[in-house]
Amino acid sequence: MLFLRNLKFKVFFIGVLFFNITSSAQEGINAEIFYKHDKYLSSDKMEGRFPGTKGNNDAASYIKKYFKKFGLKKFNQNYYQPFNLFVKEGINKVNSDSVTTQNVVGYIEGSDEKLKNEFIVIGAHYDHWGWGGQNSGSKKKEAFAIHNGADDNASGVSALLCILQELSRATVKPKRSIIFISFSGEEEGLLGSKYFVSHLPVKKDVVKVMLNMDMVGRLNEEKQIYMGGAGTFPNGVELMMKLGEGSTLNPVIHAGDVGGSDHVSFYKSSIAAVGFHTGGHPQYHTPEDDIDLINIKGGALVSQYIYNALVTIANDPQQLYFINQDKIN
Repeated sequence: MLFLRNLKFKVFFIGVLFFNITSSAQEGINAEIFYKHDKYLSSDKMEGRFPGTKGNNDAASYIKKYFKKFGLKKFNQNYYQPFNLFVKEGINKVNSDSVTTQNVVGYIEGSDEKLKNEFIVIGAHYDHWGWGGQNSGSKKKEAFAIHNGADDNASGVSALLCILQELSRATVKPKRSIIFISFSGEEEGLLGSKYFVSHLPVKKDVVKVMLNMDMVGRLNEEKQIYMGGAGTFPNGVELMMKLGEGSTLNPVIHAGDVGGSDHVSFYKSSIAAVGFHTGGHPQYHTPEDDIDLINIKGGALVSQYIYNALVTIANDPQQLYFINQDKIN
Protein backbone atom coordinates (compact mmCIF):
# COMPACT_ATOMS: atom_id res chain seq x y z
CA MET A 1 0.00 0.00 0.00
CA LEU A 2 2.85 2.40 0.85
CA PHE A 3 4.48 1.59 -2.50
CA LEU A 4 1.25 2.39 -4.35
CA ARG A 5 0.84 5.69 -2.53
CA ASN A 6 4.42 6.69 -3.38
CA LEU A 7 3.91 5.64 -7.00
CA LYS A 8 0.70 7.66 -7.27
CA PHE A 9 2.45 10.68 -5.78
CA LYS A 10 5.34 10.44 -8.24
CA VAL A 11 2.99 10.19 -11.22
CA PHE A 12 1.00 13.16 -9.91
CA PHE A 13 4.19 15.12 -9.20
CA ILE A 14 5.54 14.58 -12.72
CA GLY A 15 2.17 15.55 -14.20
CA VAL A 16 2.06 18.78 -12.20
CA LEU A 17 5.66 19.54 -13.18
CA PHE A 18 4.94 19.03 -16.89
CA PHE A 19 1.78 21.16 -16.72
CA ASN A 20 3.50 23.98 -14.88
CA ILE A 21 6.38 24.24 -17.32
CA THR A 22 4.41 23.87 -20.52
CA SER A 23 1.54 26.15 -19.49
CA SER A 24 3.62 28.90 -17.87
CA ALA A 25 6.69 29.30 -20.06
CA GLN A 26 5.94 31.50 -23.03
CA GLU A 27 8.74 32.47 -25.42
CA GLY A 28 11.58 31.32 -23.19
CA ILE A 29 14.21 33.47 -21.51
CA ASN A 30 16.29 35.45 -23.99
CA ALA A 31 20.10 35.53 -23.82
CA GLU A 32 20.22 39.03 -25.30
CA ILE A 33 18.03 40.38 -22.49
CA PHE A 34 20.22 38.63 -19.91
CA TYR A 35 23.25 40.28 -21.52
CA LYS A 36 21.61 43.73 -21.53
CA HIS A 37 20.95 43.64 -17.79
CA ASP A 38 24.38 42.24 -16.90
CA LYS A 39 26.21 44.73 -19.12
CA TYR A 40 24.44 47.70 -17.56
CA LEU A 41 24.82 46.59 -13.96
CA SER A 42 28.50 45.66 -14.37
CA SER A 43 29.48 48.75 -16.36
CA ASP A 44 32.21 51.07 -15.08
CA LYS A 45 29.67 53.83 -14.46
CA MET A 46 28.20 51.72 -11.64
CA GLU A 47 31.67 51.79 -10.01
CA GLY A 48 31.19 48.38 -8.45
CA ARG A 49 27.79 49.09 -6.83
CA PHE A 50 29.17 49.58 -3.33
CA PRO A 51 26.46 50.32 -0.71
CA GLY A 52 25.88 54.01 -0.07
CA THR A 53 27.33 55.12 -3.41
CA LYS A 54 25.68 56.60 -6.48
CA GLY A 55 26.44 53.40 -8.40
CA ASN A 56 24.64 51.29 -5.82
CA ASN A 57 21.66 53.63 -5.83
CA ASP A 58 21.59 53.73 -9.64
CA ALA A 59 21.57 49.92 -9.73
CA ALA A 60 18.66 49.88 -7.27
CA SER A 61 16.80 52.38 -9.45
CA TYR A 62 17.39 50.21 -12.52
CA ILE A 63 15.97 47.16 -10.75
CA LYS A 64 13.01 49.15 -9.45
CA LYS A 65 12.23 50.32 -12.98
CA TYR A 66 11.78 46.73 -14.15
CA PHE A 67 9.87 45.71 -11.05
CA LYS A 68 7.38 48.44 -11.91
CA LYS A 69 7.42 47.70 -15.65
CA PHE A 70 6.54 44.04 -15.15
CA GLY A 71 3.75 44.71 -12.70
CA LEU A 72 5.08 43.87 -9.26
CA LYS A 73 3.06 45.24 -6.37
CA LYS A 74 4.66 47.26 -3.60
CA PHE A 75 4.84 46.52 0.10
CA ASN A 76 4.11 49.61 2.22
CA GLN A 77 3.75 51.70 -0.96
CA ASN A 78 7.46 51.46 -1.72
CA TYR A 79 9.75 49.17 -3.72
CA TYR A 80 12.64 50.15 -1.43
CA GLN A 81 13.41 48.72 1.98
CA PRO A 82 16.16 51.01 3.33
CA PHE A 83 18.64 50.03 6.03
CA ASN A 84 21.98 51.23 7.38
CA LEU A 85 25.34 49.51 7.41
CA PHE A 86 28.78 50.44 8.70
CA VAL A 87 31.64 50.77 6.20
CA LYS A 88 35.13 49.97 7.45
CA GLU A 89 37.84 52.53 6.78
CA GLY A 90 39.83 51.86 3.63
CA ILE A 91 37.00 50.32 1.60
CA ASN A 92 35.89 52.04 -1.58
CA LYS A 93 37.95 55.23 -1.04
CA VAL A 94 36.00 56.29 2.05
CA ASN A 95 36.70 56.78 5.75
CA SER A 96 34.80 54.61 8.19
CA ASP A 97 31.18 55.66 8.14
CA SER A 98 27.56 54.54 8.41
CA VAL A 99 25.73 54.59 5.07
CA THR A 100 22.18 53.99 3.92
CA THR A 101 21.36 51.47 1.23
CA GLN A 102 18.25 49.52 0.26
CA ASN A 103 16.78 46.21 -0.71
CA VAL A 104 14.50 46.39 -3.75
CA VAL A 105 11.35 44.32 -3.26
CA GLY A 106 7.94 43.70 -4.82
CA TYR A 107 5.49 40.86 -5.24
CA ILE A 108 3.02 39.23 -7.59
CA GLU A 109 -0.20 37.97 -6.06
CA GLY A 110 -1.04 34.31 -6.49
CA SER A 111 -4.03 33.12 -8.47
CA ASP A 112 -5.40 30.57 -6.00
CA GLU A 113 -7.84 31.92 -3.43
CA LYS A 114 -6.20 29.96 -0.61
CA LEU A 115 -2.59 29.46 -1.68
CA LYS A 116 -2.11 33.13 -2.60
CA ASN A 117 -1.75 33.74 1.13
CA GLU A 118 1.54 31.80 1.02
CA PHE A 119 4.73 33.26 -0.45
CA ILE A 120 7.73 32.01 -2.37
CA VAL A 121 10.74 34.36 -2.37
CA ILE A 122 13.22 34.63 -5.23
CA GLY A 123 16.22 36.92 -4.90
CA ALA A 124 19.73 37.98 -5.83
CA HIS A 125 22.06 40.60 -4.34
CA TYR A 126 23.06 43.57 -6.48
CA ASP A 127 25.89 45.11 -4.43
CA HIS A 128 29.61 44.46 -4.94
CA TRP A 129 32.98 45.74 -3.70
CA GLY A 130 33.15 49.08 -5.50
CA TRP A 131 36.81 50.10 -5.81
CA GLY A 132 37.95 47.45 -3.34
CA GLY A 133 40.48 48.35 -0.67
CA GLN A 134 42.46 46.90 2.19
CA ASN A 135 39.47 46.07 4.39
CA SER A 136 37.29 44.84 1.55
CA GLY A 137 36.68 41.29 0.38
CA SER A 138 38.78 41.87 -2.74
CA LYS A 139 41.25 39.13 -3.63
CA LYS A 140 43.52 41.88 -5.00
CA LYS A 141 43.51 44.44 -2.22
CA GLU A 142 46.51 46.21 -3.71
CA ALA A 143 44.63 46.76 -6.99
CA PHE A 144 42.58 49.88 -6.27
CA ALA A 145 40.27 49.51 -9.25
CA ILE A 146 36.60 49.09 -10.04
CA HIS A 147 35.29 45.64 -9.15
CA ASN A 148 32.46 45.36 -11.68
CA GLY A 149 31.14 42.02 -10.40
CA ALA A 150 29.65 40.89 -13.70
CA ASP A 151 29.25 37.40 -12.30
CA ASP A 152 29.09 38.43 -8.62
CA ASN A 153 26.34 39.35 -8.79
CA ALA A 154 25.12 41.27 -11.80
CA SER A 155 24.46 37.82 -13.26
CA GLY A 156 22.07 36.87 -10.46
CA VAL A 157 20.15 40.13 -10.82
CA SER A 158 20.02 39.62 -14.60
CA ALA A 159 18.50 36.19 -14.00
CA LEU A 160 16.03 37.69 -11.52
CA LEU A 161 14.84 40.28 -14.03
CA CYS A 162 14.65 37.75 -16.85
CA ILE A 163 12.56 35.42 -14.67
CA LEU A 164 10.27 38.31 -13.74
CA GLN A 165 9.80 39.24 -17.40
CA GLU A 166 9.00 35.64 -18.32
CA LEU A 167 6.52 35.36 -15.47
CA SER A 168 4.83 38.59 -16.57
CA ARG A 169 3.99 36.86 -19.88
CA ALA A 170 2.21 33.93 -18.26
CA THR A 171 -1.52 33.89 -18.97
CA VAL A 172 -2.20 32.11 -15.67
CA LYS A 173 -0.21 33.32 -12.69
CA PRO A 174 1.18 30.82 -10.16
CA LYS A 175 -1.08 29.77 -7.31
CA ARG A 176 1.14 31.08 -4.53
CA SER A 177 2.26 34.68 -4.32
CA ILE A 178 5.89 35.39 -5.24
CA ILE A 179 8.19 37.99 -3.69
CA PHE A 180 11.00 39.28 -5.90
CA ILE A 181 13.87 40.89 -4.01
CA SER A 182 17.32 42.22 -4.81
CA PHE A 183 19.49 42.59 -1.72
CA SER A 184 22.17 45.12 -0.92
CA GLY A 185 24.90 44.59 1.66
CA GLU A 186 25.48 40.91 0.86
CA GLU A 187 29.24 41.27 0.59
CA GLU A 188 29.46 42.86 4.04
CA GLY A 189 27.87 39.83 5.70
CA LEU A 190 24.43 39.11 4.18
CA LEU A 191 23.19 42.33 5.75
CA GLY A 192 20.35 43.02 3.33
CA SER A 193 18.86 39.55 3.60
CA LYS A 194 19.29 39.54 7.38
CA TYR A 195 17.43 42.83 7.54
CA PHE A 196 14.67 41.55 5.28
CA VAL A 197 14.16 38.35 7.29
CA SER A 198 14.04 40.45 10.48
CA HIS A 199 11.56 42.89 8.91
CA LEU A 200 9.39 40.69 6.72
CA PRO A 201 6.42 42.49 5.09
CA VAL A 202 4.31 39.36 5.68
CA LYS A 203 4.09 36.89 8.53
CA LYS A 204 7.07 34.57 8.69
CA ASP A 205 4.99 31.39 8.73
CA VAL A 206 3.54 32.14 5.28
CA VAL A 207 7.00 32.39 3.65
CA LYS A 208 7.50 28.83 2.44
CA VAL A 209 10.59 28.64 0.20
CA MET A 210 13.38 31.03 -0.81
CA LEU A 211 15.35 30.66 -4.07
CA ASN A 212 18.61 32.62 -4.34
CA MET A 213 20.88 33.25 -7.32
CA ASP A 214 24.48 34.27 -6.71
CA MET A 215 27.04 33.94 -9.53
CA VAL A 216 25.05 32.20 -12.25
CA GLY A 217 26.87 33.70 -15.22
CA ARG A 218 29.79 31.35 -15.81
CA LEU A 219 28.18 28.07 -16.90
CA ASN A 220 31.00 25.62 -17.70
CA GLU A 221 31.41 23.20 -20.59
CA GLU A 222 29.76 20.44 -18.56
CA LYS A 223 26.77 22.77 -18.12
CA GLN A 224 26.73 22.23 -14.37
CA ILE A 225 24.34 24.26 -12.25
CA TYR A 226 25.08 23.79 -8.57
CA MET A 227 22.56 24.09 -5.80
CA GLY A 228 22.55 23.66 -2.05
CA GLY A 229 19.52 23.32 0.18
CA ALA A 230 17.32 21.40 -2.26
CA GLY A 231 16.28 19.12 0.58
CA THR A 232 15.00 21.92 2.81
CA PHE A 233 11.43 21.50 1.51
CA PRO A 234 9.44 18.35 0.61
CA ASN A 235 10.54 16.59 -2.60
CA GLY A 236 12.95 19.40 -3.46
CA VAL A 237 15.76 17.09 -4.55
CA GLU A 238 13.40 15.07 -6.74
CA LEU A 239 12.06 18.26 -8.32
CA MET A 240 15.51 19.59 -9.19
CA MET A 241 16.51 16.24 -10.68
CA LYS A 242 13.34 16.08 -12.80
CA LEU A 243 13.88 19.64 -14.05
CA GLY A 244 17.36 18.62 -15.16
CA GLU A 245 15.88 15.93 -17.40
CA GLY A 246 13.90 18.57 -19.24
CA SER A 247 16.86 20.85 -19.87
CA THR A 248 20.34 20.75 -21.40
CA LEU A 249 21.84 21.43 -17.98
CA ASN A 250 23.60 19.05 -15.60
CA PRO A 251 22.30 19.89 -12.10
CA VAL A 252 24.62 19.14 -9.18
CA ILE A 253 22.15 18.86 -6.33
CA HIS A 254 22.78 18.90 -2.59
CA ALA A 255 20.00 18.29 -0.11
CA GLY A 256 21.95 20.27 2.47
CA ASP A 257 25.22 22.18 1.95
CA VAL A 258 23.19 25.38 2.12
CA GLY A 259 26.19 27.61 1.38
CA GLY A 260 27.16 31.20 2.11
CA SER A 261 24.91 33.65 0.28
CA ASP A 262 21.66 35.43 1.11
CA HIS A 263 19.53 32.28 1.26
CA VAL A 264 21.43 31.35 4.44
CA SER A 265 19.63 34.18 6.26
CA PHE A 266 16.34 32.45 5.49
CA TYR A 267 17.63 28.98 6.36
CA LYS A 268 18.86 30.20 9.75
CA SER A 269 15.35 31.51 10.34
CA SER A 270 13.89 28.05 9.55
CA ILE A 271 12.64 28.97 6.09
CA ALA A 272 13.38 26.47 3.31
CA ALA A 273 16.10 27.91 1.08
CA VAL A 274 17.95 26.88 -2.08
CA GLY A 275 21.04 28.62 -3.46
CA PHE A 276 21.94 28.39 -7.16
CA HIS A 277 25.35 29.13 -8.73
CA THR A 278 27.55 28.04 -11.62
CA GLY A 279 30.82 27.68 -9.72
CA GLY A 280 33.84 29.70 -8.71
CA HIS A 281 36.60 31.10 -10.93
CA PRO A 282 39.91 33.02 -10.67
CA GLN A 283 38.19 36.36 -11.28
CA TYR A 284 36.05 36.06 -8.15
CA HIS A 285 36.27 39.30 -6.09
CA THR A 286 38.81 40.86 -8.43
CA PRO A 287 38.62 43.75 -10.93
CA GLU A 288 38.67 41.13 -13.73
CA ASP A 289 35.12 39.88 -13.12
CA ASP A 290 33.83 41.57 -16.28
CA ILE A 291 31.05 41.14 -18.82
CA ASP A 292 33.32 39.66 -21.52
CA LEU A 293 33.74 36.51 -19.40
CA ILE A 294 30.02 35.92 -18.89
CA ASN A 295 28.44 32.93 -20.63
CA ILE A 296 25.37 34.76 -21.88
CA LYS A 297 23.59 31.76 -23.39
CA GLY A 298 24.41 29.78 -20.28
CA GLY A 299 22.93 32.53 -18.11
CA ALA A 300 19.67 32.30 -20.05
CA LEU A 301 19.59 28.50 -19.69
CA VAL A 302 20.18 28.73 -15.95
CA SER A 303 17.51 31.42 -15.63
CA GLN A 304 15.00 29.21 -17.46
CA TYR A 305 15.80 26.27 -15.17
CA ILE A 306 15.23 28.41 -12.07
CA TYR A 307 12.08 29.88 -13.58
CA ASN A 308 10.71 26.37 -14.05
CA ALA A 309 11.62 25.52 -10.45
CA LEU A 310 9.96 28.69 -9.16
CA VAL A 311 6.70 28.14 -11.01
CA THR A 312 6.50 24.46 -10.08
CA ILE A 313 7.07 25.19 -6.39
CA ALA A 314 4.57 28.05 -6.45
CA ASN A 315 1.94 25.74 -7.96
CA ASP A 316 2.69 22.70 -5.80
CA PRO A 317 -0.59 21.65 -4.12
CA GLN A 318 1.13 19.82 -1.29
CA GLN A 319 2.01 21.46 2.01
CA LEU A 320 5.40 23.18 1.98
CA TYR A 321 7.40 23.19 5.18
CA PHE A 322 10.98 23.58 6.41
CA ILE A 323 13.26 20.53 6.67
CA ASN A 324 16.41 21.07 8.69
CA GLN A 325 19.51 19.77 6.90
CA ASP A 326 22.18 20.51 9.51
CA LYS A 327 22.58 16.85 10.47
CA ILE A 328 23.18 15.87 6.83
CA ASN A 329 26.09 18.28 6.52
